[in-house]
Amino acid sequence: MQHPIESKPEPLSHIQWLSQSQAQEAYGGSAIQSSRQLSGGFVVTKQTDVADILQWAVAHDAAVQPISSGRNWGYGSALPVADEKPIYILDLSKLKAVIDFDEQLGLVTLEPGVTQGELLEWLESRNFDYMVPVTGAGPNCSIVGNAIERGYGITPYADHFAAVTALTAYLSNGSLYRSSLSELDRSTHVTADKSFKWKVGPYLDGLFTQSNLGVVTQMTIRLAKRPKAFESFYVQFANDTDLEVAVELLQGIMRDYEGIVGSINLMDRRRILSMVANNPNGPEQHQVMTDEQCQALAKSYQVPAWMLVGSIYGTPAVVKAVRKDVRQRVRKYASRTIFSEGWLLKFARGLLSVLPASVMKDEREQLQALAEGVEIMLGKPNQVALPLAYWRNPKHRPDKSKELNPAKDECGLMWYAPLVPTKSKNMREFVNMIREICPLYGIEPLVTLTNLRFDLTDSTIPILFNAQDENAVKQAKLCIAELVDRGLDQGCVPYRMNIDQQTELLDPNAECWQLVQGIKKTMDPTNTISPNRYNP
Repeated sequence: MQHPIESKPEPLSHIQWLSQSQAQEAYGGSAIQSSRQLSGGFVVTKQTDVADILQWAVAHDAAVQPISSGRNWGYGSALPVADEKPIYILDLSKLKAVIDFDEQLGLVTLEPGVTQGELLEWLESRNFDYMVPVTGAGPNCSIVGNAIERGYGITPYADHFAAVTALTAYLSNGSLYRSSLSELDRSTHVTADKSFKWKVGPYLDGLFTQSNLGVVTQMTIRLAKRPKAFESFYVQFANDTDLEVAVELLQGIMRDYEGIVGSINLMDRRRILSMVANNPNGPEQHQVMTDEQCQALAKSYQVPAWMLVGSIYGTPAVVKAVRKDVRQRVRKYASRTIFSEGWLLKFARGLLSVLPASVMKDEREQLQALAEGVEIMLGKPNQVALPLAYWRNPKHRPDKSKELNPAKDECGLMWYAPLVPTKSKNMREFVNMIREICPLYGIEPLVTLTNLRFDLTDSTIPILFNAQDENAVKQAKLCIAELVDRGLDQGCVPYRMNIDQQTELLDPNAECWQLVQGIKKTMDPTNTISPNRYNP
């Protein structure tokens, strides 16, 4: 690696500068337990600062790693893929403007530093009745950053990049990319560009997602209107053999109620237990729960073998009708079906509200987690999902009253996130593979299958390990490597990869990546922006 610039570059005196040690301290942590050597960092407060930094980097044969919030937990956080040349963090987290919002159309234009929580506060303070495109990563994570990574959530517009209608990005030479529609439109409101995703001619906006071709500094996203009525449902299945039935049911529900029922999560017993119970073996132990431990916890917390979690959005009449139909469809197969506005949860909330706080503590915690899950479905971000990252962390226990940061809190977390063929046979094969491989490496096999459509399923398998144990770290990395390898044979292909996997899995000689390399040489001939990021 070449020597970094040790002092603040004079041409960039107007921009906040971080030295090598400061940058390493601020951005060097990673829950996947990989490291990169950073040379420094820049924190920008104006979009035009990005052009100045890129031009400086080109002139000094340096590279920049743009980040929105740097909270890409489980995939590498703020770290770059490669550090062969001096690489500087380009921190966009101070770009926090909500530039424009069309209340009638629900189109919001914002900068990369706007977090889920900040957009919610902005909308609510102005009485705009729209939903934030939330994720389980928490209220302090960037909306733009998640969309660029092609992340998804559980609200009506589950596919977050699909909801992106326009963006602007700086190229490595400092020039600003705008879409073909934007260039043609002579009006002041540029509604055509903000409302029509596909533009005129070749679709170029997509080049700036999961890539290293430019630095996105502005994005327009279509927000879902907060529904007049809403209800979440929890369909429980008593036996592990009910997986196939559950898959057929969720496919039918999503096919018939597309746009009314949001994405549906299907979770197994161990995954649910990781959300409601403490690790019975203690966080420092490199072993999975025994079947006996799992069954005992399941009995104590009344956790089923499988559970479908979904949401219904619409008018009161529509929600009522869909709820009735969902209940009818699952009646013969489910051991229990609970609706968020049903009598059972209303009774539980009422009962616990009058009992002393010391009574039924576990039930209170479960009910609180359920309420926070409902908030997520309504587009209100919270930290309900983040304690999972601390399952194997002996140094820090999650306290949701404070901001949780798995990277800084030294959690061990990697995500195996493959697309799984949406057929019951393929899903069973996938689940069997997870349950076979993970325990071999001391990794708890926690299964979530998320249906974004009736024909599209993604699985997010958390690889949780003790980051203070070198052997546990090694085993976790071997585990995810075998999962990916075996999964590819089953047609289970990751749609997101961590910074190490991008180097290990992407074949630079494949025709698709040869094309990407050609585009990179044209758009960024000096390889200044995020070298090797989704570009082997």
